[in-house]
Amino acid sequence: MDKTRPIIIIKKKSGHGGHHGGAWKVAYADFVTAMMALFIVLWLLNSSKQVQEAIGGYFKDPTGTSKKVGSNMAGSGENFVLTRDNMPKLKEQLQQAVKQMSDFEKLKSHIEMTVTTEGLRIELSESATGTFFDSGSAKLNSDGRELLMTLSQELGKLPNKLSIEGHTDSQPYAPSATYGNWELSTDRANAARRVMQSNGIRADQVTQVRGFADQRLRKTDAPLDPSNRRISLIVQYILKNNDNEDAKPVAGDDEKTGTEKSTSPSQTPIADQEKSTPK
Repeated sequence: MDKTRPIIIIKKKSGHGGHHGGAWKVAYADFVTAMMALFIVLWLLNSSKQVQEAIGGYFKDPTGTSKKVGSNMAGSGENFVLTRDNMPKLKEQLQQAVKQMSDFEKLKSHIEMTVTTEGLRIELSESATGTFFDSGSAKLNSDGRELLMTLSQELGKLPNKLSIEGHTDSQPYAPSATYGNWELSTDRANAARRVMQSNGIRADQVTQVRGFADQRLRKTDAPLDPSNRRISLIVQYILKNNDNEDAKPVAGDDEKTGTEKSTSPSQTPIADQEKSTPK
């Protein structure tokens, strides 16, 4: 009996070239990156000029704050843009500058600096006999001029805008007088503006000169208190996301509510008249 020959199946495994690592992945990633860059360039070439400038501006200034640096201003404040984050720093700088005044000890209780929603509010309050202004007048005395000049030299280094307010107490003028608390508060604010612009504040830095008479008393429970008679300087915040060349100040609560009387910076003060009770 013939034996059946066994069936032999030979399986051959094709040879592999050996392990050659993941170098191909790096090459592929480079290729994809180059293609992406090519398509972005082609897209930009066919985009509008406005889109091209916007994208170019982002790569030049990713944070969008380069235009807010006072590059054309002299002094240590050249690169100091006042925002909500560094307002206390300015407050400290101004306090140190004011301390150098000759009569600081006499005036320190009448100078108050407060960080508010509008910005840094600097209040110069009067005494019964007059601290910064002649009694019942819009004429600054020597102490008032010296203080405003000191503040102007520091604030003039900043790109921030300023508002100047005048306030009085509730003591009325004589019924027959044609000059009253509205005129006095406005004239005092305007007098402060003139001195400051002559000693460091730029012509375009003051945005508002406002007179409030006795509508915003410092002490509402004592409307005749001398401290209600005051000048307020507001150093306004700068919005970080503002793209305009000129800094846009943050509108504070004082601009949104209440009664006010404003005067333009160029308005001439009304002639002083005698008041029934000294202001």
